[in-house]
Amino acid sequence: MTGMTRPLKPAPSPFTAPERDLLRREFCRHFGQTRRSRTASSCAPGVVEKSGASQRFRPRLQTMLERDLVEVRNTNQWPRAFFTEAGLAALRQLVMDKRAMDPERFAHLRTELGLDGVGEG
Repeated sequence: MTGMTRPLKPAPSPFTAPERDLLRREFCRHFGQTRRSRTASSCAPGVVEKSGASQRFRPRLQTMLERDLVEVRNTNQWPRAFFTEAGLAALRQLVMDKRAMDPERFAHLRTELGLDGVGEG
């Protein structure tokens, strides 16, 4: 059949399934958060690297650290994993995948990453 094109396959996710789960949980809007409240769901303050209760997050952060997607910095409260330039590019790619990150639920993240209006249509 001439003239028919196959739909492009989306690029493989830069994050593993457990990492995507961590990022969804970290950046989703939580119950009671307003649309304008961005403190708990912004990528700017980094991902908290607590000890104790968050032990299950450590392996996920470790794999991102090994691939230079995040870097750990000490802050006043807890060490935090901040996205590197490569990590921000990977996060943008993840957020662009509507199946991985619901555009409505993660609209605040799309805005923060400068993706408003990108990939819509």
